[in-house]
Amino acid sequence: MKNSILRGVTLVWVLLAFASVAAPAYAAEFRAGAFAQPITPTKFPAPVNGNMKGAFAKDVHDPMHARCLALFDGKTELVFCIVDACLIPRDICERTKQIASEKTGIPAAHILISATHTHSAAAMTPAFQSDPDPEYVAALPERIAQGIVQAHANLEPAEIGWGLGKDPTQLFNRRWFVKEGETYENPFGSKADRARMNPGYQNPAVTKSIGPVDPTVAVLAVRSSTDKRPLAFFANYGLHYVGGYPAISADYFAAFAEEIGARLKAGDARYKNKPPFLGAMTNGTSGDVNNVNFAGPAPGPRQAGEQILVVAKSVAEAAMKAYDQIQFRPHVTLDALAADIELAVRKASPEELKRAREVLETTPKDNDGQYSNQSAIYAREAVLLDAYPDRVPVKLQALRIGDLSIAAIPCEVFVDIGFDLKKRTPFRQHFTVSLANGYNGYLPTTEHHHYGGYETWRARSSYLEVDAAAKITTHLAGMLAELQKRAGQ
Repeated sequence: MKNSILRGVTLVWVLLAFASVAAPAYAAEFRAGAFAQPITPTKFPAPVNGNMKGAFAKDVHDPMHARCLALFDGKTELVFCIVDACLIPRDICERTKQIASEKTGIPAAHILISATHTHSAAAMTPAFQSDPDPEYVAALPERIAQGIVQAHANLEPAEIGWGLGKDPTQLFNRRWFVKEGETYENPFGSKADRARMNPGYQNPAVTKSIGPVDPTVAVLAVRSSTDKRPLAFFANYGLHYVGGYPAISADYFAAFAEEIGARLKAGDARYKNKPPFLGAMTNGTSGDVNNVNFAGPAPGPRQAGEQILVVAKSVAEAAMKAYDQIQFRPHVTLDALAADIELAVRKASPEELKRAREVLETTPKDNDGQYSNQSAIYAREAVLLDAYPDRVPVKLQALRIGDLSIAAIPCEVFVDIGFDLKKRTPFRQHFTVSLANGYNGYLPTTEHHHYGGYETWRARSSYLEVDAAAKITTHLAGMLAELQKRAGQ
């Protein structure tokens, strides 16, 4: 009797051991959920940033959203939250993640929050002479978190796929070399800059664009595994913004999403009782890129928003070509890493700070209480930046979806940096999301810092140390390598 009991116990242990080896560590069903959370302000006029002078929107052309996509592989959940905003500060991102994590159990490190960089959205952080509405800002974390919670609640069996398209027609590097023998004076009184941003159409004082553009249109799509209806379509493109509406607007980013939804027939009556389709465009490495061809003649007059629709349709065409080649997968594994690195802040020297205060004392403001003189604007920035700590945390994030990697950087990232990360990733495909998880200004390469120009001028919009790009890229490369190592375990 005793031996039979021992044999039975042994058999149970063998079966349990076999089960632990043979059974997957988590459920194989892949799930996805999406939701567009409204975040349009209700109080007007609403502060809008994106220019050196603070502006105010009096009404709404098209609404602002936080476009949320949740992905779950049975063990790990990732969330993308793309916010219709020019800039989204770190404190809003951190608080939003905390709220969403408490309500869903999703680790904060697995949530990516980024701004599209529309220049016609309600301000969320101070920038130059624009300050946000404190009441609007205070309410944002809870509102955005609601979108993440709802996307999580909408999880359903899904298939996922990704691919790459190209649209070089809408991208132009906006930094130009100043012609030998020509100069211009920057806001600090120097004429040493060799780069000039947005020099004007066919300006004879410049020669050629300094850097490249990245024409890639990266596409990430999910659809229901039961009825094959489209759930979400996320894209990534290296275009700063387009602009054109004098009211609150999500710019071409939202127009692209609407165009994609129409092309996928996502509004079909068959889906009326299902969660609505979600389209979104993330901002790629666009810190030195815009939609203006300064090599050609000035275009004729356009109606408000006309160019937004032109760009949206063009990029959607490229995105759909990539989509048509996607082979949807019933399951992929997910992973994410997030880390803070500390970088130095470029501040004015005591002599430069003294000069800045003198400029402010001697420069009159306009009738609106703001400066239009660039020297005064940057003098004000020098004083405000002096209150910053000497070193600041910069949030970096790396995500993996199968053999696709994604890097997220809280800056307006230059194209060369994105190309560098594509070379250094150990995964088959890669793209980079700019303006993610906070805002730490422009991120030029060390070489571009030596050329000078607007994107390098010291201000709250450009303040990280000269070698910041190299340090960020190296750290992200290490994070991507760690994701590869974890994937092989």
